[in-house]
Amino acid sequence: MWPFHSQCTSKARLVGKTVVITGANTGIGKETARDLYRRGAKVILACRDITRANDAIEDIKKNPPSKADREQFQGNPGELMVYHLDLCSLKSVKECAKNLLKNESAIHILINNAGVMMCPQEKTGDGFDLQLQTNHIGHFLLTLLLLPKMQSSGHGRILNISSCVHLFGAVYEDLNMERTYTPFKAYAQSKLANVLFTKELARRLQEANIHGVNVYSLHPGIITTELGRHFSTTMFPGASTVFRSLMRPILKNPEQGAQTSIYCSVAEEAANETGLYYKECSVATPQWRARDPEIAENLWNQTCQLLKLEPDKNFSRFLETVSLQIV
Repeated sequence: MWPFHSQCTSKARLVGKTVVITGANTGIGKETARDLYRRGAKVILACRDITRANDAIEDIKKNPPSKADREQFQGNPGELMVYHLDLCSLKSVKECAKNLLKNESAIHILINNAGVMMCPQEKTGDGFDLQLQTNHIGHFLLTLLLLPKMQSSGHGRILNISSCVHLFGAVYEDLNMERTYTPFKAYAQSKLANVLFTKELARRLQEANIHGVNVYSLHPGIITTELGRHFSTTMFPGASTVFRSLMRPILKNPEQGAQTSIYCSVAEEAANETGLYYKECSVATPQWRARDPEIAENLWNQTCQLLKLEPDKNFSRFLETVSLQIV
């Protein structure tokens, strides 16, 4: 085992807490669900493939985390549920949010985990680049729709799973990359967008004097998951195998890769932090664009325009306008 994989050591239990994790049927999302479920939380797997999500639930119930004797896993586990969510469809995002708001009395933790990586150029049914909508726009809308519920639920946390690849990203005037698309550039832009969204959302919450909901972005590590399945198509034949061979010394398994997500979800020392970027279970420094407030605001405004939302300076009024999307 690679000796420098940090592990979340928090002993926090989550009895009575409700967690929503997008894309939790596989990879680090599934391992995050496994951990938080064993801590006593009600964990909702928001997934596109209901069959695979139900299979994941059976696996999570049968197989505890690798160190099941740790203090945080003692006591009864929580609950597991599945909601349908296809981030490639804004209609599905709105329907999922509507169902969550209707059926759940509270939402304490939202983990925007689902993503695609360096896939061939493709447009969603809404007309957006597939990587942009899956990794950023869909989560942007879902978060705003669920924010009022999280506000009323007491102290909450929102996690946006980014990547170290955001270091190579820029926010282009043409977010959809109609003219300049490459799989890597699109992915890097979407991962930078996760960090910028975190920063800007935290700023707007603070300026609106809305307390009790903290926002985090993070790099989980380089992980052996399904995310790299497009490499051999978009790079060169056999690229997935070559990548795994070259990166083997630093590759994490999904449970190791979930540790920073778990940390940001439960760690007591992160309870009063917001708008920051993390890796290896600690605060890290993102690239300069991710720290630029003008770039963050510009991305926010561009995303609102794509969603046909007026980027109101009054954030409380803005959230009321967003909520009309599902009325």
